[in-house]
Amino acid sequence: MIATWLPLPLAAETYLLMAEEKGCFWCARWNAEIAHIYPKTAQGRTAPLRRYDLHDDTPNVELTGKVRFTPTFLLIEDGIEVGRIEGYPGEDFFWGLLTKMFETASIDLDQTG
Repeated sequence: MIATWLPLPLAAETYLLMAEEKGCFWCARWNAEIAHIYPKTAQGRTAPLRRYDLHDDTPNVELTGKVRFTPTFLLIEDGIEVGRIEGYPGEDFFWGLLTKMFETASIDLDQTG
């Protein structure tokens, strides 16, 4: 009997990429209201947060368009943008928009927490 080894499919790399810049009032507000909570949520477990400075860094991802505002939240799956929130609409609206972005991209949330 010959054993055949097939590579296991790699799990999709999914993360939330935050474009920010120095002096951004709305970035600071997001940091104060959401940043400490985000990793503890289903969204944060499913798509851990990564950040980049809009003016200093160039993310190695395929974007659907230029990022013009901060903060901008980009849902990335396997190096490709699959969703975007431009600006920070406040805590109540942020969670709803974020969840909708996951649903639209057909990404199941990690409910193990």
